[in-house]
Amino acid sequence: MPSRRKLIELDDDEIRDYLDSEKTLIIVSNGHNGYPHPMPMWFAHDEDGTIRCTTFGKSQKVLNWRRDPKATLLVETGVEYAELKGVMIYADCEIIDDPDAVRDTLVAINSRGRDLDDDARAKLRDAVSGTASKRVVLQFTPTRYVTWDHAKLGGRY
Repeated sequence: MPSRRKLIELDDDEIRDYLDSEKTLIIVSNGHNGYPHPMPMWFAHDEDGTIRCTTFGKSQKVLNWRRDPKATLLVETGVEYAELKGVMIYADCEIIDDPDAVRDTLVAINSRGRDLDDDARAKLRDAVSGTASKRVVLQFTPTRYVTWDHAKLGGRY
C-alpha cells in the first residue's frame, strides 16, 4: 500500500490545472531580519512552468530577492480538512527590470480566465502602462513541488 503522503500528491497535470485555476499566490522571500516575508500576489502561470508577478521595484520583497533569490510560493484552498488542497513551490526568483516585460506580465495576469480579442488586449496593455516604468517582474523558476489533495483520501484519515 502506498504511503498516505503519496496518496495525496498531485501529478504534473494536476499541478498545472490547479495553478491555472487559482488567482492568488503567497510569495515568500527571506527577509533581512531572518524572518520570512510572505505576500499575497496575483500571478501568471506560463506554459514552461515559470510563474510571474509584478511589483514596485523599490518594494521590500525585491530588496530581499536581490540579496537571496530563493523563494517559497504557496497556493492553497479548502475550508474543511477533507477539502484541503495545495501546491508549495520552491523556486529561484529572477528580477526583470524591463517595462515591456512588466506590461506583458500585467496583461497576462489581468486577462487570466478571459478570452480577449486583439483590440481588448491592446486596450488592457494601454491601461496597465501607467505604472510599468516603476515596476519589475518577479519571475519564479520552480525547483521542487510539495503538493496535497486531501479529497484523494475519500474521507478516510
